[in-house]
Amino acid sequence: MRTGLLGKKLGMTRILSDDGCQYAVTLLKIEQHEVLSHKTIEKHGYEAVVVGTIGTEEERRLTKPMQGYFKALGGKFYKKLKEFRVSSSKAPEVGTIYGADFFSAGQYVDVTGISIGKGFAGGMKRHNFRGLRASHGVSVSHRSHGSTGNREDPGKVFKGKKMAGHMGNRQVTLQNLKIYGTDDNLLIVLGSVPGPEGGYVLVKDAIKRKQPQ
Repeated sequence: MRTGLLGKKLGMTRILSDDGCQYAVTLLKIEQHEVLSHKTIEKHGYEAVVVGTIGTEEERRLTKPMQGYFKALGGKFYKKLKEFRVSSSKAPEVGTIYGADFFSAGQYVDVTGISIGKGFAGGMKRHNFRGLRASHGVSVSHRSHGSTGNREDPGKVFKGKKMAGHMGNRQVTLQNLKIYGTDDNLLIVLGSVPGPEGGYVLVKDAIKRKQPQ
């Protein structure tokens, strides 16, 4: 498994291909990434690389521990930091810089982000329940989710029961999304990705697909 990228979701649009087909795509802005340090089993208990997106961040906006961490790396302040769990044999050297061309057109990736928060939602919106009947004795509770429990045995509502509640604002991973192409600092992904416009997502090689050489 290789490292990955942090991308800023710019929004969705459509692209007309040479064969006349149109595709819905998501545009991800990719800043230059730099490998800052390695995590080793001997010192940290696991293997990983720490990657920062190149970009100046004001020192006063950082906490004291983060200011000390960046100063120990040479005094450069990065906007975003991310650890990628990779084996030492596939870990890039410290100082390696890469960007959107890290992925190639036609490759499959997994994209992880925080979904848009919808607040408190009912069973029909949250779980696609059909609701109760429109007539024949049903009044006031047409959009309710109906019965939730059993009789005396077991006499409780099981954990995980689909009910009304908080919707969205959770980590979501979409697998096997195809890379349509790259353009300078843009990564063009077929389909939609989790999160709002302006949110950051994590892009990694698809774990369920064989990657190109």
